[in-house]
Amino acid sequence: MEENKPYKRVLLKLSGEVLAGPKKIGIDANVVAALCDQIKKVSELGIQVAIVVGGGNFWRGRYGHEMERTTADYMGMLATAMNGLALQDALEARGVYTRVQTAIEMREIAEPYIKRKAIKHLERGRIVIFACGTGNPYFTTDTAAALRAAEIDADVILLGKSIDAVYSADPEIDKNAVKYDKITYLDILNKDLKVMDSTATSLCRDNHIPLRVFGIDDPENIVKAAKGENIGTIVE
Repeated sequence: MEENKPYKRVLLKLSGEVLAGPKKIGIDANVVAALCDQIKKVSELGIQVAIVVGGGNFWRGRYGHEMERTTADYMGMLATAMNGLALQDALEARGVYTRVQTAIEMREIAEPYIKRKAIKHLERGRIVIFACGTGNPYFTTDTAAALRAAEIDADVILLGKSIDAVYSADPEIDKNAVKYDKITYLDILNKDLKVMDSTATSLCRDNHIPLRVFGIDDPENIVKAAKGENIGTIVE
């Protein structure tokens, strides 16, 4: 992949909290609209777009600390399906053909995840939204993003976060935190930087999948990242 050249196929990872906007819970229609406007622009550039969405705006496993872990995790997977449907609805309202594929079968509302079918949709210009994580408890949607990116042979994972890059520490707490323009997965693991969970980080490292971390507060950064512009941090 040459610098400053658009990628051919990207996987965009969105947290559930991003969809909630300032409300911090539920879905903010204005935020979803702004995100989908930019995702549509990426698709119109001829870039194939897959999305993995989290569910933290509805449910997080830690809320269920008195609940059995697998039950809490499955509830989180259902939350991601709701977010996937919300994104699908907003994208299709903008004339973008979209498919939701779930790792847990729910035929009445979405397709089951099938790798070859997902790739065929992407090749036909449709946006594919992967919901329900990996379909297994004890794995986060970060890991789902790494897994799906490897399976569909994505050129890059675009990770939109509330901060604009990877730092040596939380820049809101440590004013001396150093911003990284480029960093390796091994450095992230050794320095215990909270970019993705360690399972997802190792999966990306083992499969040589680059990761572009950027600020999602400005939805236009989605287009810039997909076009290969030098924003945020590149992890290789």
